[in-house]
Amino acid sequence: MDAYHSYYGVEWYFFLLVWGIIALGSHVYQVGFVVKLIRLGKNDDRFNSWKQRTKEFLTDWLGQRKVVEDKLAGYAHALIFWGFLMLVSDVIDLSTGGYFAKFLGLIYLANLWNLIVDIGYLMAGIGILFALYRRLIVRPEKLKDSSLEGVLILFAILGIVITAFIVEAIFMLGDEPHYNYWEPIGVLFAKLMQDIEPDTLQVIVDVSYWLHMILIGGFLIEIPQTKHSHLIGTIPNVMFQDHEKMGTMLPLQVDEDNAAVKTDDLDFDNLTLGVNKFEDFTWRQLSDGWACTACARCQDVCPAYNSGKELNPMQIIMDVKNYGKEHGSLLLAGESPDETIVDRFSPEAIWACTTCYACVNACPVHIEHVPKLTDTRRHLVMEASEFPEELQNLFNNLERNSNPWGLGAHTRADWAEGLDLKIGEPAEYLFYVGCAGSFDERNKNVSRATAKLLKAAGVDFSIMGEMEMCNGDPARRAGNEFMFQMMAEMNVDNMNSLGTLKVITACPHCFHTIGKEYEKYGGKYEVYHHSQVLNELKQKDKLKIKDYGDKVTFHDPCYLGRIGGETEAPREAIGGELIEMERSREKSFCCGGGGARIWMEEDADKRVNEIRAKEAVNTGADCVAVGCPFCMTMMSDGLKTLGEEQRTVKDISEIMLENLEG
Repeated sequence: MDAYHSYYGVEWYFFLLVWGIIALGSHVYQVGFVVKLIRLGKNDDRFNSWKQRTKEFLTDWLGQRKVVEDKLAGYAHALIFWGFLMLVSDVIDLSTGGYFAKFLGLIYLANLWNLIVDIGYLMAGIGILFALYRRLIVRPEKLKDSSLEGVLILFAILGIVITAFIVEAIFMLGDEPHYNYWEPIGVLFAKLMQDIEPDTLQVIVDVSYWLHMILIGGFLIEIPQTKHSHLIGTIPNVMFQDHEKMGTMLPLQVDEDNAAVKTDDLDFDNLTLGVNKFEDFTWRQLSDGWACTACARCQDVCPAYNSGKELNPMQIIMDVKNYGKEHGSLLLAGESPDETIVDRFSPEAIWACTTCYACVNACPVHIEHVPKLTDTRRHLVMEASEFPEELQNLFNNLERNSNPWGLGAHTRADWAEGLDLKIGEPAEYLFYVGCAGSFDERNKNVSRATAKLLKAAGVDFSIMGEMEMCNGDPARRAGNEFMFQMMAEMNVDNMNSLGTLKVITACPHCFHTIGKEYEKYGGKYEVYHHSQVLNELKQKDKLKIKDYGDKVTFHDPCYLGRIGGETEAPREAIGGELIEMERSREKSFCCGGGGARIWMEEDADKRVNEIRAKEAVNTGADCVAVGCPFCMTMMSDGLKTLGEEQRTVKDISEIMLENLEG
C-alpha cells in the first residue's frame, strides 16, 4: 500500500516530473530575476576573511545564533528552520519512490536517517503550532496588522508536516504491517490509523502524498514572491555581513588601499553623491530586501518608530524589495522609474533616524538599515539641497567656526582657564575636548572635571585649543560628507603635527569618529573614552574614589555601548548602588540626540528623550549618570519635561570628582 502506482494509466512519476519542472522552473526563474536586480547595485567588496565568514555562516545561519535571542518566537523559528533542514532528504526520498531510503539501507544509515527525519518534522510542527498560537491567539501588537498570507503559509507548512507523517504511517500499514520504531511519530500515527479499511487507507495515502508534493512545490513557487524569500536571501546576507567596525560610514571615494581619496583629488566624473536611485545602493544593500524575515525586531527597538515618527526600519527594508519588484522590468532595461528611492522612503522617515544602530544590532540576519538612510541623506544634502532648514544653521556654523554653536573658534580653550593645562604641546595623551565640552556651558563642567581628575592622577596630557576642530560627526550623520571630510583631513593634519597617538575624549561621538573613522583619512590613534581611562586610574589607586552615596542609574550612550562596545568601564568608574534601567548596555534605548537629531526640531508629542527619561525615573534613582554631552542635554530636558527636575543628571567625571578622596 503506497502512492507509487499509475493513475488513469499514467505512472505516478510522470505527474511528479511535470509538477517538479513547473515548481522548480518557476522558482529558478524568479530567483534569477532577483539576482539580476541585486547585481544592478554598485560594487561592495565583501569577499575577504573567508575563515571568519564561514564561521559566521555556521553560527548565525545554521546555528540561528541571533534568531534565538528572542527566546519564544526565536526558538519557534529555529525549530521550523532546523526541522526543514532535516526533512529535505525526505522530500528526495518521496520523489524517488523510496530509492533514497533503500540506498541508505545499503550503508546501514537508514534507521538513523528515519529518526532524524521524524525529529525534523516534529520540530517543524511544534514551531508552526507555536507560531500560529502567537499570531492567532496571543497576537502581539506588531503582529495585529500582519497579512493573512503569513497565516496561510504556516498552515501550508503544517500541512506538509502532517501529510508526511500520514504517508509514513500508511507505508508501515501496507500489505504486511510493520512498525519501525526508528520512526516514532510515524508509529504513533500508524497505531491511530490501524483500524481503517485498506481501501480507505489507499485513498488517504494517495491524497496525502500528492497534497504533500503539491504543497512542497507550491512553497518553492511562493518563496521568491513573499517574505519567505529570506530562506534564500539570508544565506548571502549572513555570509557577506559587514566586517567594518559598527557605525563606520564609507568615504565618498576610496583608493586601491581602501583609504579615502583626498578632497582635492576626488574624481567628480565618477562620483555618486549619495543614494537616490535603486542602482545607487551597493549590491549588498540591495540584498537586504530579500533577506528580511519581517520579524519586526528592528521596529521594536527603533527610537523614532517608538516615539511615533514616520520611520519604520523594517518598512525601509521592505521598500527596497518592493521597489525592485514593482519597477524591475524598467530597471533591468536600464530605464529610471518616475518614483525614486527617496520618494519611496519619504524624507520624513529619512530624517527621523538617530543612527543609534539599535535596528542593526537587533536584526537576526545582519540587515544594515542605517547606511540606507545616511546614504539617502547624502543625496538630499549634497545633490538635491533638500533638508530640514535648521540644518543649514548647523552647516554654516561648522563652516565658519568649526562648531555647531557658531561661537568664536578662538574661545575653544576658554573652559580651561585657571587649570594650567598644556595647550598645543606634545604629551603622552591628547585630551580631545570636542565642541560640547568646549562651548556648551553645562558640558564645560564635564571638561573641567575630566581635566582635574587626569591632573590629580598625574597623567601627562595636553589639549589642542584653537587647533582643535569639530570632529565632523554632526555633518556626516546629517549627510554633508564633503564638510565631514574637510574637517577630518584638517583635524588629522593638526593631530599628527603634535605626534598624537593616544587620545582621550569625553564624547562618544568623538570616541567613535576619531577611533573608527579617521583611520581612512590618515589618522591612526588609540582612542579612549574618558570613563575607560578614569576607571583604569581608579583601579590602579591613582584616583581614590569613594562609592557614590545616592542611588544612580547609568544611561549607556549608543556610540559608547552598542556601537563602541564599552559598557563596563563607566559602571565600574561610578561605583556605589547602581540601578539598571529596563534597557541597558548594548540594548540601551537612544536619548534621541544622535544622527544630528539634536540640531533638528522635534514634535512635542514625539520626543525620544521623554521615553528614555521615563525609564530612568522608573528605576527610582536620584541621579542619572551619563557619558555623553548629547545624552546630558537630552536626558536633562526629558526629566524637566516630566517634572522630575529633582533628579540630577551628571557625567561620570563629575561623580568621580565629587567623591575624590584627598
